[in-house]
Amino acid sequence: MINQTGYFKIHFLLRLIAAAAVILSGPWAAAEAAGDRVAYKLEDPSRPASVKAHLLNGGITVKGYDGNEVIVEARVRGLEKAESAGGMRHIPQTATGLGVDAENNEVVVKVDALQRTVDLTITVPRRTSLSLHTVNDGNIQVSDVDGEMDINDVNGAVTLNHIGGSVVAHALNGRVLVTFNRVEPQKSMAFSSLNGDLDVTFPPDIKANLSLRSDNGEIYSDFDIQVQAAAPQQAVTDERGKGGHYRVRLDKTIRATLNGGGPEIQFKNFNGNIYIRKAGAGK
Repeated sequence: MINQTGYFKIHFLLRLIAAAAVILSGPWAAAEAAGDRVAYKLEDPSRPASVKAHLLNGGITVKGYDGNEVIVEARVRGLEKAESAGGMRHIPQTATGLGVDAENNEVVVKVDALQRTVDLTITVPRRTSLSLHTVNDGNIQVSDVDGEMDINDVNGAVTLNHIGGSVVAHALNGRVLVTFNRVEPQKSMAFSSLNGDLDVTFPPDIKANLSLRSDNGEIYSDFDIQVQAAAPQQAVTDERGKGGHYRVRLDKTIRATLNGGGPEIQFKNFNGNIYIRKAGAGK
């Protein structure tokens, strides 16, 4: 049996817990958890979906799942950093201006908050083509999706895990890291960066013609890559007949084949290495 002293201790503890719950569910906690969400059910789940999302400020995360809806969640970043002004409480602006236009399995995601950093999390059916671009303050991450992918991040990294299909991926100031489960056998692909490594893992049986160039980095692979011994391509400009110059530029690009050759895959880097990995080779 609880005596009177014990009763007051328990009562006081319960009041403390209740007060903490009020604080945690107050304006600040609500601001951190707030966001916008839109779900679109595919009109024809038997066909692949297509999702386009382009941001000025923010990151994009896309996850594949076994479902027939495209679920878009948007959240303003950095609300907890705002300070009070003159003793007045800050009222957070949590609206992202999220807009979703969808028709015939094609989804276009827009954010009307150009001066704020908005992070997108998009859940898609596994068979979905993607066009994802962002400029500032965010990375692009994709996992468990199979389709055609156009990925571009100016000031962030690109990470694509357990994907299938074909990819064109560029990160101006970041790394490009890609792991394929499956490659579309008839599609060309391209990977590029100005200031970051290119690190791509392919299935062991991929067939491709490779175009490789890194101005200030090295190239590595655990595939048996067959480098072509042909002379480098020349770009000739001859304007001597007009009183101009004669100029020759030799292309530094390496040409090679994988497993006998196939569609072209380009790797182009300036300040970074290129890694072409064979899935399972390190195990």
